[in-house]
Amino acid sequence: MNTNLLIDNLTNPALLFFLLGIIAVQLKSDLEIPPGSSKFISLYLLFSIGFKGGQELSHEAFTMEIFGSILLGITIALIIPIYTFFLLKRYMNVYDAGAIAAAYGSVSAVTFVSAVSYLEGMGETLHGYMVAIMALMESPAIIAGLVLISIFNKEKTDGIQKRHAIQHSLTNGSVLLIMGSLLIGYLANAEQAEGIKPFTNDIFKGFLAIFLLDMGIVSGRKLVTLLKHGWFPFAFATIIPIINGCVFAAASSLVTHKVSDRFIFGILAASASYIAVPAAMKITVPKANPGLFLPMALAVTFPVNITIGMPVYYCIARLF
Repeated sequence: MNTNLLIDNLTNPALLFFLLGIIAVQLKSDLEIPPGSSKFISLYLLFSIGFKGGQELSHEAFTMEIFGSILLGITIALIIPIYTFFLLKRYMNVYDAGAIAAAYGSVSAVTFVSAVSYLEGMGETLHGYMVAIMALMESPAIIAGLVLISIFNKEKTDGIQKRHAIQHSLTNGSVLLIMGSLLIGYLANAEQAEGIKPFTNDIFKGFLAIFLLDMGIVSGRKLVTLLKHGWFPFAFATIIPIINGCVFAAASSLVTHKVSDRFIFGILAASASYIAVPAAMKITVPKANPGLFLPMALAVTFPVNITIGMPVYYCIARLF
């Protein structure tokens, strides 16, 4: 791996703000981002990525490469929950194993946003259809997790609750916003879109830095909880994402020749959901422990991906 890529990433202002958030927690500082502001910034980031992706998509013709990429994205979202479930089930109960498997098969929109910023720093362009693939990967992983729990648990489960969870995975606010913004960006007139370019482009990295500061504060608080559960959750949340990211950054060369797309496939495979999946699992699997899957995804996997993961996946994407 090119050490310059790692050094450049570790000195990225957005990442340094994330580290500042963790340090603030360790110092017991009262630094925090108001919940309302944090929610607005997260909505802005999803809107901006979706709209820009739609604009890019409007200039592209549907090809077999795009079709193959969509199939690969859905396949990733199904394969990862299945193999991780059986690994997790050796160390924990079926409810926790299913919830964690769903989280790691699903995707993190915030990690995706950070990856887009990283790509821009590398002089690469994100292709619009990758935004759609990211959104499409949310639901299959949740459904796979629910099916695995249904098959292997010994207690009867409520089918109505499952339907609610699946519906939630399809109408989740984050998914709806990014898909809606993608569609609007696709339909919007190019000249009219220029009018909001200062909002969607110019201030993006500033908002990302503040949002990652907030994520650092939340991660710092969750990490303490996770350490109480022993070594396995921490090891899983560190090692498995790196393996997934490397494997699929390389395997994606079978469907696309674009370095940026292969890098994004690595990120999508490596990231873990800490918004949509916890919300869905709360509805349908109340016996799953959020003190496990939430800090695993947010306090361990997220920082691993944005520090070490991204340079590694980018190098592999370039090699293949």
